[in-house]
Amino acid sequence: MSPARRRTASLYDRKVTSSESAGLAVFPATRGSVVLAARDPDPAVRHRGFDRLAASYWKPVYKYLRVQWRMAPEDAEDLAQGFFARAFEKQTFASFQPDRARFRTFLRVCLDRFVANELKAARRAKRGGGAQPLALAARFAGAEGELARQEPADPGLGMEEYFHREWARNLFSLAVEDLRRELEAKGQAVRFTLFARYDLDESEDPANPANPDERPTYAALGAPFGLNGVQVTNQLAAARRDLRRLVLERLREATGWMPGQRALRCPRHCAPSRGSARPSPSPTRTACCTVI
Repeated sequence: MSPARRRTASLYDRKVTSSESAGLAVFPATRGSVVLAARDPDPAVRHRGFDRLAASYWKPVYKYLRVQWRMAPEDAEDLAQGFFARAFEKQTFASFQPDRARFRTFLRVCLDRFVANELKAARRAKRGGGAQPLALAARFAGAEGELARQEPADPGLGMEEYFHREWARNLFSLAVEDLRRELEAKGQAVRFTLFARYDLDESEDPANPANPDERPTYAALGAPFGLNGVQVTNQLAAARRDLRRLVLERLREATGWMPGQRALRCPRHCAPSRGSARPSPSPTRTACCTVI
């Protein structure tokens, strides 16, 4: 996992409060392109769609197995890979009916059934004849590190909401990584560096979180790159707009979200700016990702 994605996940944990969780629980019912592609009769289309769908869900699945089923890391890894491999092999998601449930609920029910069957039969072998459709093994260490940094799950938080929040957290991390790749491809790596240092670069130690007031001024942030405060303001505003667009693209792809629907609220890792040298975060809205 890249440092930027690690910091995004850490910031999500610190800044999503109980009052904000209500705002997060407003995803539309899934009917998106990747779900349709994952059950397409064309094997190539189905494989691509399944890969994109699993990219959004593998981490919530792994954490859910660790928290809800209280599995050891190696068992959670094995069953998470087995679940997705079996779902791909058997086209499990082809039976999803969007008028009956949200996709994340459908997936979680399928996962619980799969795990119950595996535990009953005491099997640990990976599914799919040894040919995994997803290269997940190298990613689990990052997910386990996130679990170690997170506070213990709130006993009052239902597993539906927990699974949803982990999915939202992963979606934002994927969007940040999309932003990094996009800006680097355009020769605008400095823009991402400014964004990461100002909006993402906070302490990952829950016992010693960074004080937002200790963040550098825009002038100090831009000095190593020969940029003044106004130029940094423009760079950050552009990065936040791009991140908002990429979050919407991920959301639309994964859920079929369309403009006008209530959707997802950013975990407030980006402070709004309107020309001031040191903007203060808005309690209700951010410059990059709020989607209503």
